[in-house]
Amino acid sequence: MHNFMIHVCTICGREKTKPDWFLIAENRWEDKLRILEWNDRVAWMSGVQEVCCPSHALELVVHWIRTNSLSYPFERAQPFSMRQKPATKNDPDTSGARQLGELYVDRESIKRILDENPNSLTVILDELLFALQPFTNARMSNAAEVECNVEFASASR
Repeated sequence: MHNFMIHVCTICGREKTKPDWFLIAENRWEDKLRILEWNDRVAWMSGVQEVCCPSHALELVVHWIRTNSLSYPFERAQPFSMRQKPATKNDPDTSGARQLGELYVDRESIKRILDENPNSLTVILDELLFALQPFTNARMSNAAEVECNVEFASASR
């Protein structure tokens, strides 16, 4: 009997045993967020979130900017076979994972910006989505990407 590890997208709950997704990790002490190419070792670390497509990466980044937390607000039932990530107070060691993007946030400024004009972050978020797109097109089937984009478009309305 094979013991497959099941990975779950933080945003939509899609499950996969061998994902070709993205990982998102934060450095809480520096208000820094890293978007990483999939790495099996890093994926199992506490504090690392798994997302299945650029749209869901963007949604989690926006959530992090607004709440200062990668803990997505909706609890999802996890399959019995899924190994729980151990809790830790340290930031995850992402060495060995290819970094695709990084975002630093000054919390005082971001609060003011969001209060005054939330659309001013659109340029940054559009660039992030644009930067992740080539990595998705090379790995993900068109059907999966279309499904992901449809979910994101529906959720953002």
